[in-house]
Amino acid sequence: MTLPSSDTPLYNHSLPDLETWLTEQGCEQDPAELHCWRIAKPAWKAELYLDVDQLTVRYLEVGGEAIQRSFKYLLSRQDVEDAIFSGP
Repeated sequence: MTLPSSDTPLYNHSLPDLETWLTEQGCEQDPAELHCWRIAKPAWKAELYLDVDQLTVRYLEVGGEAIQRSFKYLLSRQDVEDAIFSGP
């Protein structure tokens, strides 16, 4: 499957495209909650939620607390990728 160009807004990606993109980033889908994805990097862990109008990321155990950020689907895939996967 070929993803749209990285400067394409997320709202122009199909659900399978978004799922492929998240998998390529190293995320794993929660089998019980299909809208929830998890990723673990050496320095941080996060949960990502595909909501109706935005993608929400919740970084876990950052300085003893969680940090949550939301990104509207109107942002490009590259902008969201840069913001989320660089860590908290």
